[in-house]
Amino acid sequence: MSHTRYRKGRIHAAEMACYTQQFNCENTNTQTLDRTKAALLKAIREDVTDKQREYLLRYYGQGKNMIEISQELGVDKSTVSRTIKRGEARLRRCLRYGAKQFLVDDGDAAY
Repeated sequence: MSHTRYRKGRIHAAEMACYTQQFNCENTNTQTLDRTKAALLKAIREDVTDKQREYLLRYYGQGKNMIEISQELGVDKSTVSRTIKRGEARLRRCLRYGAKQFLVDDGDAAY
């Protein structure tokens, strides 16, 4: 396949899986890991747009490629790519700058 963004998506997913595995090994505190996961879910619900959430869920959650998503939704492939990229950037920013806040806030709060 010559869909470079899709390949990058797979590589990115593999890197995230590797990071998660390393994080699990280095951080045996499962409560902290659970709180980080909750922070990510909260960020997905609150910090990305509805459109970004839908595209991200189709791309990562359902494993569809950008062409399939674009055909299903009747939009250009570049729109799908750009929307996913912007959603990923929002999540990274949120976790980079907000994860510490999520982790030190009331840990028992439901996300």
